[in-house]
Amino acid sequence: MMRKTLTYFLTLFLVIACSTVPITERKRVNIVDDAEILPASFAQYDTFLKENKLSTNKEKTQEIREIGQRISKSVDRFMRANGMIEEANQYKWEFNLVEDEQMNAWCLPGGKVVFYTGILPVCANEDGIAAVMGHEIAHAFAKHGQERMTSSYGQQLGGVAVALGTSGQDYETQVLWNSIYGISSQVGMLAYSRTHEKEADKLGMVFMIMAGYDPEESIDLWKRMKADSKGGAPPEFLSTHPSHDTRIADLQRYLPVARMNAREYGIDE
Repeated sequence: MMRKTLTYFLTLFLVIACSTVPITERKRVNIVDDAEILPASFAQYDTFLKENKLSTNKEKTQEIREIGQRISKSVDRFMRANGMIEEANQYKWEFNLVEDEQMNAWCLPGGKVVFYTGILPVCANEDGIAAVMGHEIAHAFAKHGQERMTSSYGQQLGGVAVALGTSGQDYETQVLWNSIYGISSQVGMLAYSRTHEKEADKLGMVFMIMAGYDPEESIDLWKRMKADSKGGAPPEFLSTHPSHDTRIADLQRYLPVARMNAREYGIDE
């Protein structure tokens, strides 16, 4: 009876929480409301800025902000033109450059972006920065943060399902199935992250075209990333990110589709 009840609630959970990512049309499951996550996201961003050193390079800081504003305005126009007005109103776009040697950039839910100075050399130029910016903005647009939180909730429910399903079996069998669940869920979560990364690559390419940047630079960016990494990445199936070769090939294939999507949804003049 308990297992039937749990199955019912898991099914209901999936049906109610299912939605579609605009443009890519990927089905996603998300039960995390923006009103729940965005205030915490904004507070976390403010705390990070207080605890880390902002770049004193005014020229580069301004460049980051101008590119971010240009791409985020394109995303905002898309949302408002496609019935996502309430959602668009909740984004509080902000762009900062932090003094740090890490080759990294990120965007919290709600549009809070940080670039580290360490990523600028591999960006190389304005279009390279736009490629990274489009990718990070895409994470917020597609609500990958909210989706990962939802997945975490689902993983916890999955653990309960495994416990109930093996409760009548011997100890060794329970250990075995919990071990299998633990491994499969871990690798599954990694694959889930790769799904987000690949989607952010595609959406980011569309967004940079919409904002008037050269999308081919996103391919060149990953070629430079590959050269810089010197083959140091982990095996792709155990990585939260696709391999450099996979990203380059995917973006090369997607480029005509990205141009078509940008034309359909509007390119900034």
